[in-house]
Amino acid sequence: MDISTFSDIEPETETETERTEARRPLERTERHAMLAVEVAVAWRSEAACHTDCYFAGKLNLWRDILPPPLEAGLLDRPVGYVLQAGFAPGDLLKPYQPSRLMTLRDAQFDRRLPRAGLIQPRAGRFYPKGVLRNVAGIYSENRTPFRVAEVEDGRLRADLNHPLADRDIELGVRIVDIWQAREEHGGACQDLTELVTANGPGMQARWRGHPTDFWSDLPFVRVDPTPDERFYAEPRLVHHLDASARRQIARLHGELIPPGARVLDLMSSWESHLPDDLKTGPVTGLGLNREELQANPHLAERVVHDLNRDPRLPFADGTFDAAVCTASVEYLTDPVALFEEVARVLSPGGRLVVSFSNRRFPPKVVRVWEDIHELERPGLVLEYFLRSGRFRNLETYSLRGLPRPGDDPYARQTPFSDPVFAVWGEAA
Repeated sequence: MDISTFSDIEPETETETERTEARRPLERTERHAMLAVEVAVAWRSEAACHTDCYFAGKLNLWRDILPPPLEAGLLDRPVGYVLQAGFAPGDLLKPYQPSRLMTLRDAQFDRRLPRAGLIQPRAGRFYPKGVLRNVAGIYSENRTPFRVAEVEDGRLRADLNHPLADRDIELGVRIVDIWQAREEHGGACQDLTELVTANGPGMQARWRGHPTDFWSDLPFVRVDPTPDERFYAEPRLVHHLDASARRQIARLHGELIPPGARVLDLMSSWESHLPDDLKTGPVTGLGLNREELQANPHLAERVVHDLNRDPRLPFADGTFDAAVCTASVEYLTDPVALFEEVARVLSPGGRLVVSFSNRRFPPKVVRVWEDIHELERPGLVLEYFLRSGRFRNLETYSLRGLPRPGDDPYARQTPFSDPVFAVWGEAA
């Protein structure tokens, strides 16, 4: 795990603490210290490398529960210190239990999911445990995800293990801020392992290497089927992500795109989410609104083209050294065809970096995107890479829990920044 895995959040200015609280900063950690930390969980599946990061803005070293190697290793450390520890299967999470891979009758899967209408069990997909009937210890109110491993002949196999239960895990922690804890009576106790691994990490991978069934149930239909040129006819010139998420995506681009690279910005608009200090070669923007493209200062060339009308790219083979697609992949109706085209126009080894969050225009989002958990979405995009058969060295990344900027219009509605998800690979 490289230190560049972590975000560039600054101490104090953006930690999730009470602004009115008089804090006494500390130079080094101690037993009664409060910490803001960023935690990274790194693991491998059969198809890719995966990193899931979580920002914990208020960790109490005296009260909260940390894995033993971290609890001892984080004492007497300064801001910026990075600690890493490896865990074999069963050391960090409950070990995989074959008895929790259960064969059930088809009728034990309740297809009437509240607020989602009628659903069907699909191999490799995740559903809330509450849809299972007559399974010991599971009640209809349980929203914890479980995976449907296989569906066949009126039966299904439900894997109730944590999706990382049988994986080697590397855990990294970076100290972002330290301050003296106040005297407290009562209060909740946090389990750091539960905080960073619950409800998401592990969902990106296939079950035992079998392709996930994202392809049933007309996955690429949309509520609004009208041509996209109409929807994007007028320039919007608005940010689709908050400032913190945009900065993290720009940081990723800066790490993954080499200096001097010829860059293709797919589904581009008035910004390309490239860091200002990255000295690229010429950047070509392909989008739907010419006025927005004209407002983008990064672009040397601007092409108006509807990828849902025609996924073929109007460029010669090997034209670019890198391609990015930001906050747009959820609108593609023929994504595999486009990924094949991107591989064609990239030079060998050129990266395609696809990043997104959980904000979107619902009428134009494809059905499958709306149907799945937010940490299944990197798995869906990973399937696009795999189905194209044109990429290697695949990786996924997630970053959740960063504080939302105080001047953001949604700051009073949620304390958390828009999550960042990314998947990338190199053209073979």
